Amino acid sequence: MLSINIEERARLLALARRALEAKVRREALPASPEGGVFELPRGAFVSIHRHGELRGCLGRLEPERLADTIIHLAAVVSDSDPRFDPVRANELDEIDLEISVLTPEWTISSVDEIEIGRHGLIVEQGYRRGLLLPQVAVEHGWTVTTFLEHTCVKAGLPRDAWQRGARLEVFEAEVFGDENEGRV
Repeated sequence: MLSINIEERARLLALARRALEAKVRREALPASPEGGVFELPRGAFVSIHRHGELRGCLGRLEPERLADTIIHLAAVVSDSDPRFDPVRANELDEIDLEISVLTPEWTISSVDEIEIGRHGLIVEQGYRRGLLLPQVAVEHGWTVTTFLEHTCVKAGLPRDAWQRGARLEVFEAEVFGDENEGRV
């Protein structure tokens, strides 16, 4: 598991906020900082919330340089999550950011290996693939079975695809955001 300290979390959140605000205001994105946590080769997700409600969430599993990933995701989450309208400038003060820095995923052989609150889940079958972050199951109070079913649905598969040959992978995530780290 990763261990990103409080100062590094604050720096990543500040970088994400600058990228989000720059994109919404149609300004240049921030330069990619160098050194330390910014160089980690990790996948990540950036989620935005407004008044506690999800306003967008996009991610990248491929382990790339973390600073570049965070800048890209924080910018595109403002207008590229098809579930939501683009973020407007007058909303920016009401937006809270959450970053999930991912470990590499690995295939599991039994659903008994899935731990709610620890593992994110990927279900894949054919060309369809769905992913849910570890915090989703906790936020909704799901069991492992419910978590599996919802991940199948996210992939566009039948709810029971996990029982019918779908490939299952898990990963871990270090999750932090404005709400639990304080606005930077």
